Amino acid sequence: MAKTSKQVTTGKAFEYALLYSLYERLQHHGIQVDIIESTPYVTARSCFLSIGNEDQSADRLAASFAVNLLLDLEPKLTHALNEQDTLQLEIVSDVAGEDGDVRDVLAIRSSQDWEIGISAKHHHRAVKHPRLSASIDFGAKWLGIPCSSEFMERMKALFLPLKERRSQSKATAKWEELGDYTESLYIPVLEAFKQEICAIDKAHPHTVASQLVQYLIGRMDFYKVIKLDDRVEVQAYNLHGTLNQSASQAKPKAKIPRLKLPTRILDISYAAGSKTTLLFTMDEGWQMSFRIHVASSRIESSLKFDVNLVSSPHTLFINQLILPKP
Repeated sequence: MAKTSKQVTTGKAFEYALLYSLYERLQHHGIQVDIIESTPYVTARSCFLSIGNEDQSADRLAASFAVNLLLDLEPKLTHALNEQDTLQLEIVSDVAGEDGDVRDVLAIRSSQDWEIGISAKHHHRAVKHPRLSASIDFGAKWLGIPCSSEFMERMKALFLPLKERRSQSKATAKWEELGDYTESLYIPVLEAFKQEICAIDKAHPHTVASQLVQYLIGRMDFYKVIKLDDRVEVQAYNLHGTLNQSASQAKPKAKIPRLKLPTRILDISYAAGSKTTLLFTMDEGWQMSFRIHVASSRIESSLKFDVNLVSSPHTLFINQLILPKP
């Protein structure tokens, strides 16, 4: 199902907690730092203020632990070139994620042409939630390679009846009215998707695996901060080598390896015992699951993927910080 308003609120509240914790710590270090008060920032701050005091405290605690680690990993956060070298903090619009930029919070030094980004996750590890429909050319959008006309026609045949039913019912028809739509919809869509991505991969060898990971994981290097019940986990996706840079004589306190992107899709098959989840296995240690599902109780003319990273290269930097019990 789609994210509830509560999930959206808690997610954006944690984005704000990370940004503001970073702001407070940098100010404490005497760093010249400004917050870009954009619409996404105002929204995130409102979400943070709307949650209870206990949840605010928990978010701030988790954020502070993550920020302490980030300051050790990124010396440029605390080292300016001169008094005009101001650090700016910004919350990114959700629209950026549609183009493969999954970062939620940015720290920017324009005078150094430098920035780092943070992807904030509140009690979940999902990578991305892309959709399939009659009009979405996933090949062009995800991979930069258009899908075949045959695939798009197949999608129209599967999805347009849903659009018509939704229209006729004035958006009140429910999925349950279709009976077993796993057999009638999920499996045909997954089979068509699997066949198309295999065809694109065959026509463009050593391209699809890399583009797929970058679209889903993120085209820009970033840190992922995941807030869980008893800990906060920090992962570093250093795909292009832009993280963990020294600042003049100041060096990071830990080294973050550069991750290798995959070059080949080794296998696409259904997860054991599942008719709704495809497993993509690639070289360099990458494996992802694609679970297809409906996004609401009412019929829509699209389906959504819940994409999760099943395995990653052994060089992925992961640090788990145990939070004190309340």
